[in-house]
Amino acid sequence: MPVCHTGGRGFEPRQPRLNPPRGTTHPAPSATAGGAFVFGEGRATATYHVPVLADAVRAWADGSHRAVDATVGGGGHAALLLAAGADVLAVDRDPEAIAAARARLGEDRIRYSTGPFGSAKVLGTIQSFRPDRILLDLGVSSHQLDDDGRGFTFRPGARLDMRMAGLGVTAADVLNTWTAERLADAFADLADERHARRLGRVIVKRRATAAFATSDDLVGAIREALGPRSGPSDFARLFQALRIVVNQELEQLDLALPALRAALVAGGRLAVITYHSGEDRIVKHAFRDGSKSCVCPPRQPVCTCRGRPLGRVLTRKGIAAAATELADNPRARSARLRAFEVADHG
Repeated sequence: MPVCHTGGRGFEPRQPRLNPPRGTTHPAPSATAGGAFVFGEGRATATYHVPVLADAVRAWADGSHRAVDATVGGGGHAALLLAAGADVLAVDRDPEAIAAARARLGEDRIRYSTGPFGSAKVLGTIQSFRPDRILLDLGVSSHQLDDDGRGFTFRPGARLDMRMAGLGVTAADVLNTWTAERLADAFADLADERHARRLGRVIVKRRATAAFATSDDLVGAIREALGPRSGPSDFARLFQALRIVVNQELEQLDLALPALRAALVAGGRLAVITYHSGEDRIVKHAFRDGSKSCVCPPRQPVCTCRGRPLGRVLTRKGIAAAATELADNPRARSARLRAFEVADHG
């Protein structure tokens, strides 16, 4: 089964029609349909996909000796880090992703750790590894999208789960228990949905008759709230927002970035690939603040903070996928890579 961090944050190319013509018997296509190929031994193969922004990651990883792929997925970026000559620590909160990466990459010059990159356990492991590179790719793995039982897809009949590691509340729990106001806030903030208030009310009304259980339930609510012309792009935005809520992704990222930066050796580099404006904003602000010599309140008369920058931003603007990559991998269209280099204060 193809596995990679291809990005796209919930977008699935070539979705089947949600109301297929009568008599249609073709199964829903794989979420990796239309994706990129890698070439090996003289022939194209769909066994592993080219990881998103591969060229930018190679350039960023150049000269690395000890690198962390903190969202390893199926191992595409970790393979690039190994090829750059680094020993690698591969991390993922999804045990299935760790198993897939281990099967692909083996045990030579690579070790594995299961857990969220912001957890105390994983941060301790990263710190003891003393890395000079740490990479976060915040995209959803193809194997998560392909498995309807994981609930990341809006293909018909998929259950509303969306948990990265199979723990905690599910997407169905959120839809069936949150107030209309709280749901509306999430869809407005995380999906820029202008009909968020209406959608929140529709969800609460519909669950009074039958609890939300599958993707069809949420798609139906979206269509009622947004109108019959709503389609896959709307479903992608709103399913993505729900997944971010379920996994507390923005909160984890905000808390983890300072700790990951602190775990790097002097001169080390942190890179984050984002697919959502909220993620990108958090990373941009964290890197910008780390590059300032003073972070005291603007009107404070005397500086009482660190008094020196923690490092420098390597990417003034996020690096986006080139047209050639987008032609092979449409899921990379929203990917942005930002990088930061830790200062060496001697």
